[in-house]
Amino acid sequence: MQAAPSADSNSNTMNVSFAHLHFAGGYLPSDSKDWRTIVPALLVAVCLVGVVGNLCVIGILLHSAWKGRSSMIQSLILNLSLADFSLLLFSAPARAIAYSKGVWDLGWFVCKSSDWFIHTCMAAKSLTIIAVAKVCFMYASSPAKQVSFHNCTIWSIVAAIWAVASLLPLPEWLFSTTRHHAGVDMCIMDVPAVAEEFMSMFGKLYPLLVFCLPLLFACFYFWRAYGRCQNRGTKTQKLRNQIRSKQLTVMLLSIALTSAVLWLPEWIAWLWVWHRKAGGPTPPQGFLALSQVLMFSISSANPLIFLVMSEEFKAGLKGFWKWTMTKHPTASGSQELPGGNSEVLPDNVPSLESPTCRAESEKPAVPTSGREKGEKADMPILPDVEQFWHERDTAPPAQDNDPIPWEHEDQETERCEK
Repeated sequence: MQAAPSADSNSNTMNVSFAHLHFAGGYLPSDSKDWRTIVPALLVAVCLVGVVGNLCVIGILLHSAWKGRSSMIQSLILNLSLADFSLLLFSAPARAIAYSKGVWDLGWFVCKSSDWFIHTCMAAKSLTIIAVAKVCFMYASSPAKQVSFHNCTIWSIVAAIWAVASLLPLPEWLFSTTRHHAGVDMCIMDVPAVAEEFMSMFGKLYPLLVFCLPLLFACFYFWRAYGRCQNRGTKTQKLRNQIRSKQLTVMLLSIALTSAVLWLPEWIAWLWVWHRKAGGPTPPQGFLALSQVLMFSISSANPLIFLVMSEEFKAGLKGFWKWTMTKHPTASGSQELPGGNSEVLPDNVPSLESPTCRAESEKPAVPTSGREKGEKADMPILPDVEQFWHERDTAPPAQDNDPIPWEHEDQETERCEK
């Protein structure tokens, strides 16, 4: 491979000879050493913050699902976090390397799949936000009524989202390739003449299908859900459910609007590049690079919104941390919970029993005399009491499909206190 020309001495030549090329894979030959340093540093910072945040959200949701408290909204939020985590783990480092160098040396496969993978994850996030908005509207319409989804339905929706998301940016996979131009290896979009009209149509329709329409539908459902939350009820239980659904709607709407604002510069750059007339001005290199940084920063902003705006995620993070610290039994043996579960449940995390009732059941037994033990052993169990506890143990939990099931702990606590 030939050495790349000096960026300082041949900057004018680069600008003229590369003006007609459509770069792909994040490759952007820059005549500014500052941009080749600043942009990778920003991407690394965004990547570190986002990976830690998304790992926390994924851990909280998986821990809740392992406890049997998963719901449709939780599953969709998990899908959103997995897409964010994949972007930051696989795509952001490749973009940082591509921006920092003057030649493309990441290989043919990375060049061909980089843009396709990024837009697949971003499209999956857009479609997931539509599904979340729809389920949020269903929950806000009747917050006191449980919205139940079978696991097969949830998996089918998630699989359909990723299938559609992987097909929408497929033309980028077909026409991205490496080329040796002006003594430099590049990753470009090489569109043959026979496909130019098709790709021109793709450049117009793709932002509409992935950005505009999903945002429009999501805002429509969130607006209707928020309107339902404003209709206050007279009963305390109904009022509490409406307040809870309002908080959920505001949090999810914040996710959608933040994603739209941070993603908008990337679509401006997209339309500028795809529909630039011959001889027209090219987008500034700084604008192209920073629009990519803002797009990746969505994956860092989403977990921060979850952890800041949701009291449930805060409690879940605290509980998940305690769970990880107490998971391994000590030599003296861990504390046993009712039902034979040796795990110590974290505070403020939902369980099949309310915290107050569980605390009373976990109180250490007071030593009793032999006479008292004999009296307790001889005490008969009334049939009505036995039937009550039998029905309580065999009755299925009613909150399994609640979008935010751990908030029902407050209701359980009040009942136990009464």
